[in-house]
Amino acid sequence: MAYPRTNRINEEVKKVISSTIRTDLKDPRIASMTSIVDVDVTRDLSYVTVYISVLGSDKEKRETLEGLKKASGYLRKEIGKKVKLRIVPEVIFKMDTSIEKSFEIFETLSKYRAQNESKDTDNE
Repeated sequence: MAYPRTNRINEEVKKVISSTIRTDLKDPRIASMTSIVDVDVTRDLSYVTVYISVLGSDKEKRETLEGLKKASGYLRKEIGKKVKLRIVPEVIFKMDTSIEKSFEIFETLSKYRAQNESKDTDNE
């Protein structure tokens, strides 16, 4: 069951973290092509899991994740300033690979379609 309050808090936290990463964080480890895919606040508001996607190499992804983990305290402080909550959640970052997996599936389907089209033309 979805809770409307948590959904609203998720959206507000996502906006704050996204704008803070874009404007305030100056860590060179954080890639410029970093996007917030999803945010999930626990019902008791003690933790927020931030799913990120980074366009780049595996090294850039690792470094971005490290940089964001180091900045989690600052991001928590910014959430506390901009989102009025009694309890400010602890920020946990996780890498989201769903975009990459969708590209892999698309490539696999494209190869499969190309093979089937070549078989159809050979049978004619």
